[in-house]
Amino acid sequence: MKAWEKYLETHRDEALADMVAFLRIPSISSPRENTADVQAAAEWTAARMRRAGIEHVQVMATGGHPAVYGDWLHAGGKPTVLIYGHFDVQPADPLELWTSPPFEPEVRDGRVYARGAGDDKGNMLIPILVAEAFLKTGGELPINLKFIFEGQEEIGSPEFVGFIAEQKALLAADLAISADGSQLAEDQPILLVGFKGLIPLQIDVYGARSDLHSGVYGGAIANPIHALVRILDSMRSPDGKVTVDGFYDDVVDLTEEDRRQISDVPFDEAHYLADLGVDAAFGEPGYTTMERAWARPTLELNGIWGGFQGEGVKTVLPKEAHAKITCRLVANQEPHRIYHLIAEHVARVAPAGVRVQTTQLPGYAYPYLMPVDHPGNRVVGSVLTDLYGNSPFYVRMGGSVGPLMSFLRELGIYTVTLAFALEDERHHAPDEFLRLARFEKGKLAFGRVWEKISDEGL
Repeated sequence: MKAWEKYLETHRDEALADMVAFLRIPSISSPRENTADVQAAAEWTAARMRRAGIEHVQVMATGGHPAVYGDWLHAGGKPTVLIYGHFDVQPADPLELWTSPPFEPEVRDGRVYARGAGDDKGNMLIPILVAEAFLKTGGELPINLKFIFEGQEEIGSPEFVGFIAEQKALLAADLAISADGSQLAEDQPILLVGFKGLIPLQIDVYGARSDLHSGVYGGAIANPIHALVRILDSMRSPDGKVTVDGFYDDVVDLTEEDRRQISDVPFDEAHYLADLGVDAAFGEPGYTTMERAWARPTLELNGIWGGFQGEGVKTVLPKEAHAKITCRLVANQEPHRIYHLIAEHVARVAPAGVRVQTTQLPGYAYPYLMPVDHPGNRVVGSVLTDLYGNSPFYVRMGGSVGPLMSFLRELGIYTVTLAFALEDERHHAPDEFLRLARFEKGKLAFGRVWEKISDEGL
């Protein structure tokens, strides 16, 4: 056992205590009332990095929730790797469904239960602990490291993306490693090579200047809810294909190798459907369920409202109706272009007698796709194979991690995801947890990846 590995083993209880202290901070990034808590999580992160021996640590303003930067750059001639993660968390509602309070961490049966345990505080703490182990035992790191942790990932990184563009020199590196993500199973690693982009928008339809009596005015003027339904129905065919002109123009089609890699990942569709409580899959024709979920763009209604919604009947012709839409995008779709295509479609199909407005909402993200044969995947894949005894699957995700594409666009570097939560650990849901065995395996993985990069380069 190497000195840094021995250090991690002998300081295991202290590391767990650190994670518990970190998890106590209710750093929920969405409500304003938790702004001070997000700042407190940033200050805690900075203090823990300094204690580890990381240099030039600073809490940095972004225009929104802060970011925390630090580095260690004394490995002459070795590659520089940028470590990314986030210290903000999702809201904990509904609180009554938690077995223990979400910000009072409990360790039960080899798991730590708390909001943010796996997404992402436990994961992002790992590289800080590993850096400390190297520095406390040997006085140096095997490669040059920069760390950037953000406090707004759970709300779409609205200011952090611009922060990356402003801090190109500070963040310059040869590769990024994201500590935000997961593995497939306790005995099966994955390499995440693709994330979908995102464009959120709202459609507002306005009719008369006030709600009207449906008997007196019905059939004589346009009903905004009917108009909205017609607009929304025009955007997708009955079998799930998006019918907005130009929507698929820039999509990078799946190759046979892409489809093989997706099909290699174990997937039981019958169990998947039963677990969700539905009797059939649905989506764009010509693609498997996982191809649609991971590698094809979508247009989904997230909410629709207007008119009377109380108990009983109210014979009203409403003055307005509204809908929220998000599109998940794939390479090489551009979020703003997709928004404009939808806005043009809405204007074109809107019925007479109503006024329609389409608005882009905050939180867009660019899609991200990494070459499978990138040197970063080679190094991390080799370490994961040694740790698990199985080669990793190459996996894409339907979710969005905006900073990864910003690292590529602004810094010119790809990002390998090296994180150890599992998908069943209830991220974003009550009773979120992280298996402590995954926490320990993650420490070994990070240290060995850094050593392998030092030995083999990128």
